[in-house]
Amino acid sequence: MTEAIDSKIKARLGEARRILITGHIRPDGDAVGSMLGLGLALEKAGKQVQMVLPDGLPHVFEHLKGSELIQREVEGEIDTFISVDCAEFSRIHEELQTFGEPFINIDHHITNAKYAEINLVEPDAVATASMLTEHIPAWGLEIGRASASALLTGLITDTLGFRTLNMNPKAFRQAADLMEKGAYIPDLYYRALISRSFKAAQYWGKGLATLERDGQMVWAVLSLKDRKAVDYRGNDDADLINMLSSIEKSPIAIVFVELPKGMVKVSWRARGKKWDVAQVSAEFGGGGHRAAAGATIEGSLEEIKLRVLRATREIL
Repeated sequence: MTEAIDSKIKARLGEARRILITGHIRPDGDAVGSMLGLGLALEKAGKQVQMVLPDGLPHVFEHLKGSELIQREVEGEIDTFISVDCAEFSRIHEELQTFGEPFINIDHHITNAKYAEINLVEPDAVATASMLTEHIPAWGLEIGRASASALLTGLITDTLGFRTLNMNPKAFRQAADLMEKGAYIPDLYYRALISRSFKAAQYWGKGLATLERDGQMVWAVLSLKDRKAVDYRGNDDADLINMLSSIEKSPIAIVFVELPKGMVKVSWRARGKKWDVAQVSAEFGGGGHRAAAGATIEGSLEEIKLRVLRATREIL
């Protein structure tokens, strides 16, 4: 089955001339790394590629070679639309939805809706970057140093530094292969998972001041007021969720981030094979994995917090 899909993708990429690649809204390291890794490989093969993130590139990934090519808008015509690390069409930025559903959908989320003409979806893969590390050569493309660094960044971020429960020997072998192609893991690891701006640290402080625990569940809240107070420019939680997931005796962590226009972004993390937070996020129109999931929900911060905490308690 996978070989047949690989053949279709290879044929389509061979015919393509002007390619658009995007990831999901509020892109993380796997979305950015996958888009950049594939885009640079296609450019190396002589294709005209536009890598577009209308939300902009998160500051933490600006060091990646080739990241300066990432645009906020599409320029001119395209003949092939590719989405990476995006489980649902609705998770593609609305400005890009006008191009219609993607021709190729490449993703590892178990909740993927298979919305494209060609769907390469592998829920057992630890990251979309892991999938691309395997499949890019099958499409007749070469993974150079810059592509390798981008893909390894995706692997590192989605596995929290090779620590998630879905880590497997294959992913470690892929990391070694990407290192042999020139990716330098100490620097990529530090920049993706450890380095934070001063404003992000201040933002963490605001969230930690709201920290609460109820049994096996811990949560924190980041309001628009908090973001403004420290002048944090991102629209995410500055990775606070992964900090909360390290709290002992609290296998489930949740962060609520207030967004403009009456929306709230909710992130879940779970430790141990017993919990499935993707099941909870799906109740709110979100998705993800058993151990890491998210949803963007319409409503007030307090209302959404109460609803989400109530639903999450049901799986404990």
